[in-house]
Amino acid sequence: MDFEFSTRVKELQARVTAFMEAHVYPLEPHYHEHVEAAGGWSTPPVMDELKAKAKAEGLWNLFLPEEDLGAGLSNLEYAPLAEIMGRVGWASEVFNCSAPDTGNMEVLARYGSPEQKKQWLEPLLAGEIRSCFSMTEPAVASSDATNIECRITRDGDSYVINGRKWFSSGFSNDRCRIAIVMGKSDPDNPDRHKQQSMILVPKDTPGVSLVRNLSTFGYDGGPGGHPEVLFDNVRVPAENMILGEGRGFEIAQGRLGPGRIHHCMRFIGAAQRAIELMCQRAEARSAFGRKLSEHGSLREDIARSFCEVEQARLLTLKAADKMDREGNKEARDLIAAAKIVVPKMATEVIDRAMQVHGGKGFTEDTFLPHAWVTARYIRVGDGPDQVHLSALGRQLLKRYAG
Repeated sequence: MDFEFSTRVKELQARVTAFMEAHVYPLEPHYHEHVEAAGGWSTPPVMDELKAKAKAEGLWNLFLPEEDLGAGLSNLEYAPLAEIMGRVGWASEVFNCSAPDTGNMEVLARYGSPEQKKQWLEPLLAGEIRSCFSMTEPAVASSDATNIECRITRDGDSYVINGRKWFSSGFSNDRCRIAIVMGKSDPDNPDRHKQQSMILVPKDTPGVSLVRNLSTFGYDGGPGGHPEVLFDNVRVPAENMILGEGRGFEIAQGRLGPGRIHHCMRFIGAAQRAIELMCQRAEARSAFGRKLSEHGSLREDIARSFCEVEQARLLTLKAADKMDREGNKEARDLIAAAKIVVPKMATEVIDRAMQVHGGKGFTEDTFLPHAWVTARYIRVGDGPDQVHLSALGRQLLKRYAG
């Protein structure tokens, strides 16, 4: 693995950094006010202005490796760019690189029919609409996706969907037009991993209703949200099935592998920024007759945080490199390891930065509280730590003890 980024990637790093400094960081203290002014669930006009600027500068769809759809970057090449975007929680949307749209675009690009790509992928690539991913259910332990009870039943030329979902990422946004829904189409199949399918459900389909918007630690996730959604006798055309019945797990693995790594890349950026703020605060404040930076325990926290971020970054880059060279399936050990390590690292580093900031560290005067909440949530989102630990342990036992 070559740790030296190419000339093109270095140039993109510089361009994304310059864009963030010119347009994103200055807006950061006021962005939530723009969201509130737009109604909480509407994309604020200022985001449209930023997206237009990013698209004009060619900083658009950087996550997609297909040159005809995106920037043609590998996972390893995209990693440092995602890290820069991750320094501000909402910044990735500016570049059309935010979840769940990225994962949904990857699904449609890899598994969608020509008609599905035309109807849904193209407007997503253009940033004209937003999308939702609806998998988790409140009634079952969705960490084991074979538990999912939402039913997808064939009825002539249609499928009928019945079920209750929550943490349906992106559904509440007023520009959300399409949801990818995972459910059981063949509950009696002896192969538990062929019982599930993924299907496209337009948000305005009769029978689709928002039950409630959920908040996590007081944050509602606007303007995208992660609400509870009811699918009550929702009927969609049979051609809305993605790839075919029973292919849900196959699609999920193709979707979640890159998605997990993208999350890790962004959290490394958030943790790196937390270290920088920690150092600035420590040098600017004094306690007990000395600068905070002169207290040994604080220096240890800074040093420990640096070590943990560097370790996590190297692990994530190694996972991305293996995905590029050998494919997502062969890289699942390193993907799992990164998913275990990075969000936990981010919560701990950000927590130390909050501690150094004292009372200010718990207010919206810094990005730290929201970054901590997001990192803590992802220790459950995209699969709980325990699931990844168990799966990784099983792989390692098979590899070394078999």
